[in-house]
Amino acid sequence: MMIFFKERLALLSVPKTGTTAFQAALRDRADLVISDPPELKHAPLYRYNRWIRPMYEKICGAELEVAAVMREPVSWLGSWYRYRQRPALDGQPNSTKDVSFEDFLNACCKGKPPAYANVGSQAKFLEAQPNGCKVSHLFRYEDRNALKTFLEQRLDTELHLERKNVSPAADLPLSPEAGARLRRKRAAEFELYQSIPVR
Repeated sequence: MMIFFKERLALLSVPKTGTTAFQAALRDRADLVISDPPELKHAPLYRYNRWIRPMYEKICGAELEVAAVMREPVSWLGSWYRYRQRPALDGQPNSTKDVSFEDFLNACCKGKPPAYANVGSQAKFLEAQPNGCKVSHLFRYEDRNALKTFLEQRLDTELHLERKNVSPAADLPLSPEAGARLRRKRAAEFELYQSIPVR
């Protein structure tokens, strides 16, 4: 998460959406950078609303707009799957080393997924709060230039992005049946993604 106070902007860091590259490029430009631990770096909107927003509202009298990135749901889950295949996780409960991609997706659809499929939900991460706190600017991961242009204009700066924290490439076959089940069980993810305007 990054805060740009003068510009009244907070940039959330949804996991597996490429925001680490933006954080690296803007670290020196931001007023507040939370890069560790992951639970705070990747604080969802409800956590921002509870802890960060009140700090700026009560002490500075400022309400910040919130920007975030969302990835196409199958691609997002594929990135998690590949990330959890890395050798450092071998033998750990959250390793997907001996799990097929379809089995991983089916596990992600369970009410209580096993550790290897417990990756949360982008829709829940970005869910508007009862007090009106919401994401004002939502961008598609697949349209990185839209976020880059927005930030360059909003922050009056030029960005030079490098690829960071990229999951290893892998072929992830998906049967029509598994895809249909995923869309049915995680409908909120697909609906939110489709609602993001193509810029």
